[in-house]
Amino acid sequence: MAELVVVDHPLVQHKLALLRMKQTPVAEFRRLVREIAHLLAYEITRDLPLATVPIETPLMATEAKMLAGKKVCIVSILRAGNGLLEGMLELIPSARVGHIGLWRDPATLQPVEYYYKVPTDIAERPVIVVDPMLATANSAVRALSRLKADGARDLKFACLIAAPEGVARMHAAHPDVPIYTGAVDERLNDHGYILPGLGDAGDRLFGTR
Repeated sequence: MAELVVVDHPLVQHKLALLRMKQTPVAEFRRLVREIAHLLAYEITRDLPLATVPIETPLMATEAKMLAGKKVCIVSILRAGNGLLEGMLELIPSARVGHIGLWRDPATLQPVEYYYKVPTDIAERPVIVVDPMLATANSAVRALSRLKADGARDLKFACLIAAPEGVARMHAAHPDVPIYTGAVDERLNDHGYILPGLGDAGDRLFGTR
């Protein structure tokens, strides 16, 4: 079973609390999501491979560690995943980017794909899939399955908040994919929303409700 990593750093927990507040305005919500994305990215990239390379400092020649291999690809599950994507790109500006467009059928809660674009060499890259909420996990499971069909194997998933039901579903469908999250909340309600959660992350990011 892959890891479930709850990033319980005090800064993450403080910023999550601000995100949860219903009175937090759109601009502040976006900023907080980007800041939490920085901290999640720091944790999720701990095991990226390094190589020793020769460099010149202003004083002498030496050797230093730099990232090795293919650059990371961050795949955003549209639309809400773009909030985390922007924050991670600020920390990893050379990362490649993919998008998977999925909307959730309100009757079945099942994802319907409407867009898919990732680097052609996705199979050769470490991939971080981002979506703010891991609720039913139907969208995340579908996205990971789509990426695996294209050969991706080095996969991780990052979210702000997860539900126990979503974690269980992810582990059952993709036991090889670690989950990084800021919190695991109590449960889902009858409409598939996380409780206590923070509401609809996409609507709060883009001011559409």
